[in-house]
Amino acid sequence: MMNSIAARTWLAGIALSALACAAPQVLAQDFPTKPIRLVVPFPAGGGTDNVARALGEGLAKELGQPIVVDNKAGAGTVIGNDTVAKSLPDGHTLLLNTSAFSIVPSLFPKLPYASDKAFAPIVLLGRAPNVAVVRPDSPLKSAADFLAQARAHPGKLSYGSAGNGTSTHLAAELLKTTAKIYVTHVPYKGASPVVTDLLGGQIDLAFATLPSVMPFIASGKLRVLAVTGAARSPMLPEAPTFAESGVPNYQADVWYGVFAPAGTPAPIVDQLHGAFKRAAQAEGFRKRAASEGMQLTLDSPAQTARIARAEEEKWRKVVKDQAIKPD
Repeated sequence: MMNSIAARTWLAGIALSALACAAPQVLAQDFPTKPIRLVVPFPAGGGTDNVARALGEGLAKELGQPIVVDNKAGAGTVIGNDTVAKSLPDGHTLLLNTSAFSIVPSLFPKLPYASDKAFAPIVLLGRAPNVAVVRPDSPLKSAADFLAQARAHPGKLSYGSAGNGTSTHLAAELLKTTAKIYVTHVPYKGASPVVTDLLGGQIDLAFATLPSVMPFIASGKLRVLAVTGAARSPMLPEAPTFAESGVPNYQADVWYGVFAPAGTPAPIVDQLHGAFKRAAQAEGFRKRAASEGMQLTLDSPAQTARIARAEEEKWRKVVKDQAIKPD
């Protein structure tokens, strides 16, 4: 028979083992225990920041904790991504990024985190297309006309984007690869100077986000050639897609996804997915998403993981084929 000291030691060991085995379940049951930090790797006041703050209102109600939006902009979203990748995997620090999440691994080969291992996907909220626009008096009357002119006169036409490595730049470069055309790229620092030079006649067309050009389209100062998504946009139901205009299988939209650090317990991932899904269906968020041109998809964690991997492979090929370098 054990002596009393040995017995107490043995029982303590059993208790600790049981506690260790139960820790993930206890953590999941108690979650969340403090405010949720939602890292946005873009400056405050931009489209992604607006999406995060609108989503945070409903998410706070779902989780019973405040949502603190933390803008960690810089290095093409790498700074914000790295902040979350190195955070405690307890569900209290999350990342809301765009398709830039899958673009940066090909633009920055030496990342401070392993892009394929550092994150646990939570949800892909939805997708928004970019758009190709011209001046009202442009001789390019349609997307098909643009493609024909680009093939007939390689390099003669010029397009502007919000900068090297941005979604607007890569949408155009994917079109060049897919449609086998050559158009000269003119990079800018943001959307505003692109529109200014397009209106002034310095460039022939622009690839832009919907929110950045919708006021000009609505006022008749710009005309739409096509949208870059797989389907037409509710914001521009009359505008065709490039796929409809003679480039089958072309799709280059912006998606919005939420990620946790790798190692976050599966029950917490599932709980967060449900909370984000319900918060995204609230009327206030749906209106904000619509204003950004976003169509909700609310994909599962597994679907989000597959999409992020496929997108990374797609953009890696475009970056390599077109020798794209970040600003």
